Amino acid sequence: MDVSDARSLLAVPATEAAPWLLGAVLHRESDEGPVAVRITEVEAYLGEADPGSHAFRGQSARNSTMFGPAGHLYVYFTYGMHYCANVVCGQAGQATGLLLRAGEIVEGSATARHRRNEPRTDLDLARGPARLAQALGIDRELNGADVFTGPLRLELPAAPADPARISRGPRVGVSGEGGGEAYPWRYWLTGEPTVSKYRPAVKRRRPAGATAQKA
Repeated sequence: MDVSDARSLLAVPATEAAPWLLGAVLHRESDEGPVAVRITEVEAYLGEADPGSHAFRGQSARNSTMFGPAGHLYVYFTYGMHYCANVVCGQAGQATGLLLRAGEIVEGSATARHRRNEPRTDLDLARGPARLAQALGIDRELNGADVFTGPLRLELPAAPADPARISRGPRVGVSGEGGGEAYPWRYWLTGEPTVSKYRPAVKRRRPAGATAQKA
């Protein structure tokens, strides 16, 4: 698929772009070797209209990538421990994006296992947004990277996922106004064993400046 065509498919609100990312493959080239993940679960965030979004209170130095054009990676650090990655969607200024929640490693499993400290099963290599980012070696240095031009390369499927194969439900770990059944913006491929388990949000003590919001 031509890069301009692929980018245009993501230039819509994240809730509309989600079927294109389910089944898409994200490749990462690095000195450690290539790793690729087939995306099986995403969460949509809709910018300043979405209380669960990092962009809800407007643009800042931290979230500026979210306000850019579609097809770039927004990477953030959460709970003082983990990186998570989002693909920016929509038009510049809208700050809508998809959190990469889970996937299946389809290339470079040995490298992914090493980065993930040898989990018990390969199903856990990228099951969860922090694990997925770790398996691909994603950190803040890749914030703003174009996912179509490398070192990341997003390969969209020839057609969006069949609606009959897509399940949806509340976003994971989002509390308050942006959480619960009112925001069923988590999408996953039905029956995929790499999809993360749903856990409702719980209040926890976090480092200063940390947030449970996803994108």
